[in-house]
Amino acid sequence: MPIQREPWAEPYKIKMVEPITMTTPAQREAALKEAGYNTFLLHSDDVYIDLLTDSGTSAMSDRQWAGMMLGDEAYAGSRNFYHLEEAVQKYYGYKHLIPTHQGRGAENLISRILIKPGDVVPGNMYFTTTRAHQELAGGSFADIIVDEAHDAKSTFPFKGNVDLKKLQAVIDQHGAKKIPYVSIATTVNMAGGQPISLQNLKDLRALTNKHGIRIIHDMTRVAENAYMIKHLEKGQEHRSVQDIVLEICSLTDGATMSAKKDALVNIGGFLATNEWDVFEEARNQVVLYEGLHTYGGLAGRDMEAMAIGIGESVGEDHIRARVGQVLYLGNKLIEAGIPIVLPIGTHGVFLDAKAFLPHVPQTAYPAQTLAAELYLDAGVRTMERGVVSAGRNKETGEDYMPELELVRLTVPRRVYTQAHMDVVAASVLRVHERRASITGLKMVYEPKYLRFFQARFEKI
Repeated sequence: MPIQREPWAEPYKIKMVEPITMTTPAQREAALKEAGYNTFLLHSDDVYIDLLTDSGTSAMSDRQWAGMMLGDEAYAGSRNFYHLEEAVQKYYGYKHLIPTHQGRGAENLISRILIKPGDVVPGNMYFTTTRAHQELAGGSFADIIVDEAHDAKSTFPFKGNVDLKKLQAVIDQHGAKKIPYVSIATTVNMAGGQPISLQNLKDLRALTNKHGIRIIHDMTRVAENAYMIKHLEKGQEHRSVQDIVLEICSLTDGATMSAKKDALVNIGGFLATNEWDVFEEARNQVVLYEGLHTYGGLAGRDMEAMAIGIGESVGEDHIRARVGQVLYLGNKLIEAGIPIVLPIGTHGVFLDAKAFLPHVPQTAYPAQTLAAELYLDAGVRTMERGVVSAGRNKETGEDYMPELELVRLTVPRRVYTQAHMDVVAASVLRVHERRASITGLKMVYEPKYLRFFQARFEKI
């Protein structure tokens, strides 16, 4: 997308503030060592600008806070469930809804219901929790994303696209009966927040229909994907984001949703499906793992805030400012010569750690190292998306070595100002200027699952 030169402002005004504290270099060094050089293990009180994630970190609107006061905390049949169901049907078009405590609760349900041991689940690049649930259910993941997605320097606008030849090869090798569904993310987090095009999704739908294969939609940032379609895909520029979102969902059979992103809430998610049999089984299983099917581990007030947030998420002014702030930060870094994933994604700017620290081998965790150094410089918390996040092959025990070794600067929605983005950019530039003096890390503790959350490191 073009660099935005004209000044612009956020489409809201601030009526409440949360003070944040700037720590000293000595305090940050002590905190980082105590955290084992893992930014996930830092105390939030020790963080100045928190770009760890956009999950559950957004600021809710006055309408959402007002909705919280209308929470119906009845154990069964809460009115807020029916408000949420109505919002999902109106804005996304799915017939049936199962609320869950967050997105991974929905991933657990759909994986247990649809995947059998020995199945293969193709997808447009893995996501950590998604692949973990697929593997725990006995399946294995097959990457069918376009090759450009693995190239940080490629400017291809739709790096989230599926390579249909790759998918056909998986079908030819394993057979359609071994593929319970194709897993499609909008946008693709691990590729740098990259969108899938509407035409590619239509072509994918035609291919899966031919073979009788479902498409399950990881829709956590679907409004952001729709915004990119509107601005990058020919013929879509005059449509509303709301209309494009509805069409994206219409091309899939069901969805998992972490409402902590697009839907602007601090907790919550859901499983949605158009298939009655899947809904029936999910309605039974949610009672075991989450809660009754009309609350799914959530308070009524959470469901009300989510229903309101879904409507706000497709507002043109909101989504333009949300993605615009990410573009602002990304363009500042590009102008300063900082290597980032191109094009700039929708929910964060992804530093190319391999190009940033070319002297640090991937076995010494350059992205984990860079995230630590950014915190040391100015108290900015970011996160690793490279070999640590990729984990190990469950059969060989060897580390996955992804082509992309990234540090994600994730921008929460409606939380920070452009001045905060200026501070972040200046910090990245300072670290880049002293990059030759930075050495890598070694892992000294590794948990069994999703090691990036709890692993500990020491400086080499």
